Amino acid sequence: MPTLSILGLGAGELSQLPLGLYRTLKQADILFVRTADHPVLIELAAEGVQYVSFDEIYERHEQFEDVYKEIASQLLQEAQQRDILYAVPGHPFVAERTVQLLHEQAAHAQVTLKVLGGASFLDAMYSALAVDPIDGCQIVDGTALKQDELQLTQHIIIVQVYDTLIASDVKLTLMARLPDDYEVVITTAVGTTDESLTRVPLYALDRHATLNNLTAVYVPPVKEEVLLYQDFAYLRRVIATLRGPNGCPWDRKQTHMSLKKYLLEEAYEVFAAIDEEDDEHLVEELGDVLLQVLLHAQIGEDEGYFSVDDVIGTLTEKMIRRHPHVFAENTLETADEVAAQWEEIKKTEQGTKAAKTVPKSLPALMRAEEIVKRTAVQTGVWAQLTEQLAVLHDIKGTSDSRMLEKSLGEMFIAVVQVARHENISPEMALQNALDALID
Repeated sequence: MPTLSILGLGAGELSQLPLGLYRTLKQADILFVRTADHPVLIELAAEGVQYVSFDEIYERHEQFEDVYKEIASQLLQEAQQRDILYAVPGHPFVAERTVQLLHEQAAHAQVTLKVLGGASFLDAMYSALAVDPIDGCQIVDGTALKQDELQLTQHIIIVQVYDTLIASDVKLTLMARLPDDYEVVITTAVGTTDESLTRVPLYALDRHATLNNLTAVYVPPVKEEVLLYQDFAYLRRVIATLRGPNGCPWDRKQTHMSLKKYLLEEAYEVFAAIDEEDDEHLVEELGDVLLQVLLHAQIGEDEGYFSVDDVIGTLTEKMIRRHPHVFAENTLETADEVAAQWEEIKKTEQGTKAAKTVPKSLPALMRAEEIVKRTAVQTGVWAQLTEQLAVLHDIKGTSDSRMLEKSLGEMFIAVVQVARHENISPEMALQNALDALID
């Protein structure tokens, strides 16, 4: 099979290139390069080395992934005809998507892939910034940056910040987690004579004039604990500390049973905040509900039974399982179709348990609504309500309090059946009626 050899040009200039790689470049019959914008290629061109770059492909696509796919496709087509050499900036396996695509597709294309090596920009970056990666270091792609993947307590090096547009996206992503004036370092051509390190406040990241394909952004680790208050892992540590040996006596003595009433109270506080249409209050009350979840999870972890990771994992699996129209091939168009599918999936999960699975600890009206939802007759509900009222009328004034209680309970169930039939929440209907009575 023909061979596609891949060589890394390093992060510096020609003088820093290993002798073996230099000779390979000089002797190549045909040399392809991802981009001609690299110091080594400028010097090689002066020595008469000819190459074919893929720079023009960048102009044909809006997404970088499409650029890389086309480059990989063209290289594999060329390699099927003859042995070729492909050169990329830095090291072939560091921040080089085209090499990853070639690695995935070479066998299918019946091309032998051979990586000759190269020097990554990372060594030069560590030296220039005086960073020890053993403290924890993330190398992330600026063209696909996700704020939930960032570990703010580690060194973060964001590569492929080619231009102002990418720098702006990086800035906005970081500003969701960090203050606008948080200091970052724009590094360009690290390891060369043109090396540049510019410290700027985060809000000015996309105002730097010399952004190019040799630019990376360094984000120093967060040291101020207040900047980590939105970090879920930090919140977990706070809860663990409260429950720890030197924590809060009240938190340490709590059990699943003792916390039950607080979870219910906080849920009703959320209802109140929603009714008030007060977002700030809602944020606070949702936080109180989350506190209850984390306390229960920490108790489970302390006792060795489960942790919040198990809670999250179970929830994630359930959401994916119950949404095949989103995460699988199934397609649904309306909310009613989704609700019907949800109920069918729940029935499959629960088997024949039906109403027996409704917790007795629920408030009576909410429990009635859930049971009726699973077992309710869909027709004749108004007639059943009229019938229950008649029964109640017939036994009024009797001394049989147990019969009266039973009849009242059956009437409440009939009311809940009517509410469900009419798509009305009985809980909310009663709450609104009580509010009107008080007013």
